[in-house]
Amino acid sequence: MTQSHTPIAIITGGSRGLGKNMVQKLAQRGTDVIFTYRSNRAEADALVAELTAQGRRAAALQLDAGKIATFPAFADAVRGVLAQWKAERFDYLVNNAGMGVYAAVAETTEAQFDELMNVHFKGVFFLTQILLPLMADGGRIVNVSSGLARFALPGYGAYAAMKGAVEVLTRYLAKELGPRGIAVNVVAPGAIETDFGGGAVRDNADLNAMVASNTALGRAGVPDDIGGVVASLLSPDNRWINAQRIEASGGMFL
Repeated sequence: MTQSHTPIAIITGGSRGLGKNMVQKLAQRGTDVIFTYRSNRAEADALVAELTAQGRRAAALQLDAGKIATFPAFADAVRGVLAQWKAERFDYLVNNAGMGVYAAVAETTEAQFDELMNVHFKGVFFLTQILLPLMADGGRIVNVSSGLARFALPGYGAYAAMKGAVEVLTRYLAKELGPRGIAVNVVAPGAIETDFGGGAVRDNADLNAMVASNTALGRAGVPDDIGGVVASLLSPDNRWINAQRIEASGGMFL
C-alpha cells in the first residue's frame, strides 16, 4: 500500500458505540470510510452526513455480521462503492461488529452460543476471507476482542471464548498474510460505557463503580478511549506492529 492515495477503511458495526468512534477518528486522520450498520439506517445516514461535511468520502452498507450467506452480496456492494470512488482496493479492515450475551456457562442456550459464534468468530473468519481479494497489499486488519479474553468475569464465558478464538485467528492471519505485507492485530477494550450489553457499564452504578475500582486509571472506559487506539494502530507509524494484542482497558484487573 502506498501513502500517495487516500486510504480507505471498512469498519463493521460502525454506526454506533465503539465502531462509530473508530469511524470518526479514522476520518479525522484523513481516511475515507465504508462502515456497516445492522438495522438503524437513520443513525448510519447521520454519520455519513457528518463525515461528508468534513470533506471525507463515506458510505454506509447494511450487514448482519452473523449471516454468512449474505457476505458475497456485501462484497459486491463494497466493489460498487470502490468503483464509485474510482478505487481498486481498500486498505484497512476493522472487524468490530458485535453483540453481548450475559449468561453463566451452565445456563447458556445453544441459540445464544450460535449467535455469538456467528457474529464474533465465524463471521469474522469468513468476512475477512471474502474481502481479502479486495484488500490492498500492505494493508492492515484490526480484530476487536475484549479484556474478557484475559480476565474472567462470570456470565461472559461464551462471549469471551469467541474473542479468544479471534485472538488465535489473528496470529494465523498475520502469518499467512505476511507475504502480502498485511499486518493483523487485535485491540481488546476493557469495560466501556456504551449501549453494549444493554448499557450495563454505563447505566448500572454499582457495576460502573466496580469497574472503576478495579482499573488502574480509576474509571470505566468511554468510546473516545478506543477509537484513537484503532486509528493509531492503522497509521504508518505503527506499520511494524504485527500479530499483537493491544489491550485498551486503562489497566483493568492488573
